[in-house]
Amino acid sequence: MNPYNEYKEIDLPWLKKIPSHWQVLRNKNVFTEMKDEVGEHSDDYTLLSLTLNGVIPRDVASGKGKFPEKFDKYKIVESGNMAFCLFDIDETPRTVGLSKYNGMLTGAYTIMQVHNVNSRYVYYYYLALDNVKALKPLYSGLRKTINVNTFQGTKLPIPPKEEQEQIVHYLDWKISRLNHLINIKKKEISSITALKHSVASDAVIHGVNSNAPMKNSGVKWLGDIPAHWTMIKLRQILRPVSVKNHPELPLLSVTREQGVIVRNVESKEENHNYIPDDLSGYKVVRKGQFAMNKMKAWQGSYGISDYTGIVSPAYFIFDVNFDNLEYFHFAIRSKVYVNFFAQASDGIRVGQWDLQMDKMKEIPFIIPPVEEQIAIVEHVRSAMPKYDALIEKLQEEIKALEEYKAKLIADVVTGKINVRNVEIPDYEFEEELGETEDADEDDSSDEEV
Repeated sequence: MNPYNEYKEIDLPWLKKIPSHWQVLRNKNVFTEMKDEVGEHSDDYTLLSLTLNGVIPRDVASGKGKFPEKFDKYKIVESGNMAFCLFDIDETPRTVGLSKYNGMLTGAYTIMQVHNVNSRYVYYYYLALDNVKALKPLYSGLRKTINVNTFQGTKLPIPPKEEQEQIVHYLDWKISRLNHLINIKKKEISSITALKHSVASDAVIHGVNSNAPMKNSGVKWLGDIPAHWTMIKLRQILRPVSVKNHPELPLLSVTREQGVIVRNVESKEENHNYIPDDLSGYKVVRKGQFAMNKMKAWQGSYGISDYTGIVSPAYFIFDVNFDNLEYFHFAIRSKVYVNFFAQASDGIRVGQWDLQMDKMKEIPFIIPPVEEQIAIVEHVRSAMPKYDALIEKLQEEIKALEEYKAKLIADVVTGKINVRNVEIPDYEFEEELGETEDADEDDSSDEEV
């Protein structure tokens, strides 16, 4: 792609030259801040969220995350408005979005009406800046906040109107093609992850000897199990414990994909939830104990801990009366047991079904002979690396495509490449899919503290 013939110098911290025929305007000539709040009429507005995939309706029914008691201070957003998060910019994954919806967003965001320019061009421009957190020179204070007046006084490059439209059409086309490639790889990751989980589930239900005689388990969704295996209730091997007043211990998280991990308290990206100054009420988890987020057990947020630390007081902690803790960990985290925990959970919010202790204790646990437990663990361990390698390769390919996408946007909206004469074919725009099924979820964001 060719550059423009002539450029002129400008004085922005993140941009030093633009095509000579482009204008430079201040944000106040492009944006008008919208401050209207929903007040008592919040029920009339769709709750929106600013995400890596743009401004989208928030799935309230999922129960994911926390919600205020009242939404009266939320701001009204109209289709075509831009939303900016002008604080904690370095730590916030996405700080700019263009809304396709009418609704409401948290009052902490700055809502702007766009005029005099193509709103998607301005969106692509600020998306390019956000991708590299280029607005750093405008920050102030510990919260890395940009004052609205400072933002409105900042300049931005503006191509002629027809060129803005061509830039938007070109980027929409290219981004759609890249999204298509990314989506293919994300679907492949989901398929490989499902296969990976099925290997573990099949092993803990049927064993590794395909010739073993089978018997009916007596549980509808379990089907047949090896005839010489036994089955007990979880209450026979799990004993609930609750030890507190050890705030000096490291803070742990209980996640869907990794089980119990050490929580990175320095990372704001990992810590979406408030961490209290006084951790004396948090529960102690000892190495070898079983920790469970009871609100997310239906997703598989539990496991044997390899660490000693503390977790939310809302979690279940158990001593485990089972010799092979590695087998117990593999088995209990397989998909079949996740289904058991879903059956034992209740609640009106789908995303936060509350696991009932009395129902959990009645969940059956299949026990193979000791030597078969060892064989199953070895089988699962040996099978996982090939799936993990395939997933890692696809994730690296997705990362490369995302980096190319970000560079392309930046090069076009800053005038490094000239797309005025590019012929754009007919196409159907394809959005990028959300996170794949195997994406790790730090369930600490839903802790009750």
